[in-house]
Amino acid sequence: MRADLRDGAEWGRRLTPRRARNAYRIWRSFRRARRTGDPQIDGLPVTISFEPTTACNLRCPECPSGLRSFTRPTGNLRPDLFTQVIDELAPDLWGLTFYFQGEPYINPGFLDMVRYARGKGIYTATSTNAHFLDEGRAEATVRSGLSRLIISLDGTDQATYEQYRREGDLQKVLEGAERIVRWKRKLRSRTPHVVFQFLVVRPNEHQVPEARELAKRIGVDDLWLKTAQVYDPRDDHPLIPTQDRYARYRRKADGTWEVKNRLDDHCWKMWHSCVITWDGRVVPCCFDKDAHHVLGDLRSQSFREIWTSAAYADFRRTLFTSRGSIEMCRNCSEGSPVWV
Repeated sequence: MRADLRDGAEWGRRLTPRRARNAYRIWRSFRRARRTGDPQIDGLPVTISFEPTTACNLRCPECPSGLRSFTRPTGNLRPDLFTQVIDELAPDLWGLTFYFQGEPYINPGFLDMVRYARGKGIYTATSTNAHFLDEGRAEATVRSGLSRLIISLDGTDQATYEQYRREGDLQKVLEGAERIVRWKRKLRSRTPHVVFQFLVVRPNEHQVPEARELAKRIGVDDLWLKTAQVYDPRDDHPLIPTQDRYARYRRKADGTWEVKNRLDDHCWKMWHSCVITWDGRVVPCCFDKDAHHVLGDLRSQSFREIWTSAAYADFRRTLFTSRGSIEMCRNCSEGSPVWV
């Protein structure tokens, strides 16, 4: 079976009748909200992102973790907070991403949390810079039952790689990926689905074909190309690719730059997903990196209380009238799919 089909089958195995009903209720309530403008929500999120840590070993130039530029507190997710939230959501929750900011493997309890979520029948994924995938962690990752492992590549030689992944070591990344692939084969494990994610920026855009060949040689399951988020797009920005198909932004006639995505006044993501910071604060999505839009605190509230609160409803309502007025939305590369 092709790797992408195996990954799809892994998603399918996590679906239960209750999760299917919940997903349908969420979709139905979003459709109703678009018609009426009333952001009433019926159901709990289909997927969430949980932040294991804000710490990172690298210094990437467009990342708050790399720049050490957070105004919010930094730290590691505590297991008790994690299990409290997962116990509440697991019957309805289909997928869980262990990532927001930071490097997940820095949290010493990260793989224990993966195992816990897997034990609840949830599809689990994470994104890593792969500098911590020594032999022991590679084996533990495969044994944990992690469904998908995204490894940041971003260059096929050290000189190119370190232009974005500053203080990073490409050889460690490749060796870590090789260990994961080797342990999957040794344990005859379907998971994790291993992806090389190539953030296409000006220094590496010429290496996309080489990245494809490297992915094949090492034996990872897929290569994903990703456009780079830039906080101050301009003509002389060193990261914006010269090839338009790889750029998230376009230059307008007046010389200013804008994100290519349409900013329609609705967002499906506000219904089916959310992000939880390491210290239990709920924010609307992954573009709120510094948690400017905190909608509740799980240290003092249940998730359901936050998800159905007046504050959350007010935020969702704003998306129907003036999504472009929300700063994080103006840099959004996702938007709303046509089918919703």
